[in-house]
Amino acid sequence: MRTKRVRTLAVVALAAAGLLAGVGQPAAAATPYPVEYHFAAGFLKGFADPDASPAGSNDWSCRPGAAHPNPVVLVHGTLETMNDYWAGASPLLANAGYCVFAFNYGGAEGSPARGTEGIAGSARQLAGFVDRVRAATGAAEVDLVGHSQGGGLLPRYYLKNLGGAAKVGKLVGIAPNNLGTTLDGITELGRQLHVLEPANEFLSTFCAACVEQEVGSPFLAELNAGGTTVPGVDYTVIATRFDEVVTPYTNAFLPEGPHVTNITVQDQCLLDATDHLEIGYDPIALTDVLNALDPAHPRPVPCQIVLPITGPVV
Repeated sequence: MRTKRVRTLAVVALAAAGLLAGVGQPAAAATPYPVEYHFAAGFLKGFADPDASPAGSNDWSCRPGAAHPNPVVLVHGTLETMNDYWAGASPLLANAGYCVFAFNYGGAEGSPARGTEGIAGSARQLAGFVDRVRAATGAAEVDLVGHSQGGGLLPRYYLKNLGGAAKVGKLVGIAPNNLGTTLDGITELGRQLHVLEPANEFLSTFCAACVEQEVGSPFLAELNAGGTTVPGVDYTVIATRFDEVVTPYTNAFLPEGPHVTNITVQDQCLLDATDHLEIGYDPIALTDVLNALDPAHPRPVPCQIVLPITGPVV
């Protein structure tokens, strides 16, 4: 575990420096928003104030510019909220000139663990929020960036069944659950966030979305019947080999196709040991998000494999 953390911190420090250097600031921003690159710090701070908007998001006076005409809607995952998961991506995207919006779904106001209700109902909440963003900004389409459930089954249900394909240009999934996960993966998520005690009772009573995400669930089978993508939307999946929630990690990936890009962070940065929760704060994954949203102006992945002054990483 110590080796993993040493490697992760080394890569994060180097990558963050490169990422910040490569991102321009929006013309209207006098000073950039601070970007959090450490999951624990960002998550704990946001956990205490679940209904607050993450930095850089939900400025309803924002109007997209020509460089980034689609507003970005951030969609958190199961047992998360917008404020505990997007303290990295939201300010980073706002600093890069995007109109950024975030919301909570699938749970009661004030709860620090959302995304637990049935996915179809949560998708209707996403549909309403997207329409609100489009009306406020005047944009014809938005781009979606989501984590776990919020980057996989939830937005894909919206695209396929609720008319979302006509309103979305890109879907960027960070460690999404496109082909489902095992029960061990769902309960591991709950254990890490200290909310599933006892796990089986919670799943059956309080987390309909958890059950729907399991491999072999009727919801998953129906959603994936006839294909996992819809015409007119570009899909990017960003996954990590160290995902202990979406298991196996390859279940994040969509079938190859002309509008599908599947990325594994370790194929770009060998020492990146980010896991399912950390990936939304990971500078390598965040670079992939920026490049997926603006492929015409790709940024190099800021990964350097170096040895620390104190000795080799083993």
